[in-house]
Amino acid sequence: MVPPPPPVNKPHVCLSTALIVCSMALLDAYLVEQNQGPRKVGVCIVVLVGDLCFLIVLRYVAVWVGAEVRTAKRGYAMVLWFVYVFVLEIKVYFVYQNYKARSGSGSGPSLSSGVGHHSGGGGGGGGGSSGGGSWASIILTDALGRKALTLLLSVCVPALYVALAAVDHMEYVRPARKREEVRGRLFWVAVDLLDVLDVQANLWEPQRRGLPVWVEGVTFFYCYILLLVLPCVSLSEISMQGVNITPHKMLLYPILSLATVNVVTLLIRGGNVLLFRDARVSGVLVGKNVVAIALKTCSFVQYRRHVLLQGSTTTRASNTSTAPAGGAGTAAAAAGGGGGGGGSSSSSNMPPVLATELPKNNYNIVVTHTSGVPNTSSVSGRGEPVTLSVPMQMPMQMPMQMPVPMPVPVVVPVAEVRAIPPQVVIQELSTVPEVSEGEDT
Repeated sequence: MVPPPPPVNKPHVCLSTALIVCSMALLDAYLVEQNQGPRKVGVCIVVLVGDLCFLIVLRYVAVWVGAEVRTAKRGYAMVLWFVYVFVLEIKVYFVYQNYKARSGSGSGPSLSSGVGHHSGGGGGGGGGSSGGGSWASIILTDALGRKALTLLLSVCVPALYVALAAVDHMEYVRPARKREEVRGRLFWVAVDLLDVLDVQANLWEPQRRGLPVWVEGVTFFYCYILLLVLPCVSLSEISMQGVNITPHKMLLYPILSLATVNVVTLLIRGGNVLLFRDARVSGVLVGKNVVAIALKTCSFVQYRRHVLLQGSTTTRASNTSTAPAGGAGTAAAAAGGGGGGGGSSSSSNMPPVLATELPKNNYNIVVTHTSGVPNTSSVSGRGEPVTLSVPMQMPMQMPMQMPVPMPVPVVVPVAEVRAIPPQVVIQELSTVPEVSEGEDT
């Protein structure tokens, strides 16, 4: 019988759907407003068709995410995150290219050119002053629009990740301390997302000097890949841990983020400052990366030391548990070498069971075996006594808790007595009547 599907958490579905739909709608407004004339209608139609297809997919995936939110699995959450970021970043790319084209063509001035034109218009007269005022309003609107785009991404993207992780719905995580530790790790993921979005936002925010085209392309798509992969890695760690989640064993994401976020973004910002004199680099996030590198390195060193200490303790315990067996083997070897009472053949063939089960004592163990093999040449059977003497040591005191070993049957081989093969003697018992010579005719 197939078990019924888990109930859908409707508030969770509504929250995640609202975040996705609002961010997509605002980006659609950016795309439509950046185009003028007949091109605006075509862009609007393309955007509506794309949104319709996306809503059809979202209708099913969001329900599946709401059904698994109370379980230990986050498979559908990873699917929803991948689809959302894939479509969102495509729209962000077109918005970024429209801003770049406007700055390059001069229709949308940059910050430095607008300020210079405004100051020149102020010294020119009435017409110049009004022209300067119109330029200032355009600059203000354009700068606010770029900042608003950065704010939109900075709020919606980390908020959706936290909603998909759904730490508050992990009812199987009983200790509150463990749940808080999981929430702290998710906070590090959200901070890394903000760091990546800050690097990406430097491409479309107002700038005094543009970066080379290849630098902008590599930076944008590197951030695109990080936004796609890193949250999925974190969600997959939660799924792999299962019900018995252990936060300190979730090491895949910290190692990956240390290399791809903390180190690489630090190099990107440093290269932009040193090579291209980019003044938009955030010094706060640079400090955050330095602190994160130091903290994660210390955590990895301590975890490695803990693993090594635990492994050495386990090895010492296993050696201690196997020590009595080794001592018994040594005693068995000594017993085999010192048994001379019954001959070399009898002492060397003593089974190992005797060596492991016999208690250590101060006396000799004598085993006598009598076997008789009938000999056809004799009237009665003949017995051969075999004596085995095993010198051993007995401790002065024997603890009462030790179990008394059961007696073990000792099988001692006896030298073979060659049997004489039976002899067959045929005797003729019938008598033949004698015929005298006189009766011959």
